[in-house]
Amino acid sequence: MKVLANDGISKAGQTALEKAGFEVITTKVAQEQVANYINAHKVEVILVRSATKVRKEIIDNCPSLKIIGRGGVGMDNIDVDYARSKGLHVINTPASSSESVAELVFAHLFSGVRFLHDSNRNMPLEGDSNFDGLKKAYANGIELRGKTLGIIGFGRIGRAVAKIGLGLGMRVIASDKFVGNAEIKVDFYNGQFINVDIVTEPMEDILKHSDFISLHVPAQDGYVIGQAEFESMKDGAGIVNASRGGVIDEVALLEALDSGKILFAGLDVFENEPSPEIQILMHPKISLTPHIGAATNEAQDRIGTELAEQIIGLLKPEVN
Repeated sequence: MKVLANDGISKAGQTALEKAGFEVITTKVAQEQVANYINAHKVEVILVRSATKVRKEIIDNCPSLKIIGRGGVGMDNIDVDYARSKGLHVINTPASSSESVAELVFAHLFSGVRFLHDSNRNMPLEGDSNFDGLKKAYANGIELRGKTLGIIGFGRIGRAVAKIGLGLGMRVIASDKFVGNAEIKVDFYNGQFINVDIVTEPMEDILKHSDFISLHVPAQDGYVIGQAEFESMKDGAGIVNASRGGVIDEVALLEALDSGKILFAGLDVFENEPSPEIQILMHPKISLTPHIGAATNEAQDRIGTELAEQIIGLLKPEVN
């Protein structure tokens, strides 16, 4: 049986599938050619990340398909309900990348409070001629410890963010329409741990009381954070989005940054991917990454292995 890993798969995942008797194809097929390729090679499983889309047209025109797998959490690039209505299995790996995304959130937070994103642009240009000027420009850093971190969306990734925040000595508050409270286990290197109970609050309270906000919500119609929400936030707050593009109104964000209402933003996702607006890319108060939240070696190994285990579990009788 053939598996097309169109957006790649870790070596660990590929090895597990091949040991179980699957042929794993890692050729990158252009979006408009995916259906033809699946049919020409009688592919039973397609694995994607965020780049390849599996819509109704592919589902309808590829009778050999049995499983659609998403390496990651969100499945907005797959017509999930339609696929399942046609008898296909749709699988993902919701737990595998949580820690990696959470660490990237804090990379953006640390970058924002110490101006690393901007100093790394300007030091190569002016470090030898304006060292003292740059030193003065970036002198007003902020510590995260003791500050309030507001998390909007308190699923697996939001809770992983909470663990790091608690470990840093931050006050963590959270909002989620579907989660009333959660027990956060903060693990330490030597096997010790503490449990912290967090009761979720209305989003209005998170906006009002947070020094920093991290978004962990699925793609949806309309903005989660727009002009009114920015106005509700603390003066000088920071915001990070490593969830989905389109949940922050980027025009309102730029206005909030330019007015000084918002101190900085960290963006891993954008309204217009893969071509973010130039005003976003060039803004000195925005820390930028190209949608790499789950792109660590450890997360990709976990994702590949988990996908392989699910595929083998679903199709193993047929393989044998």
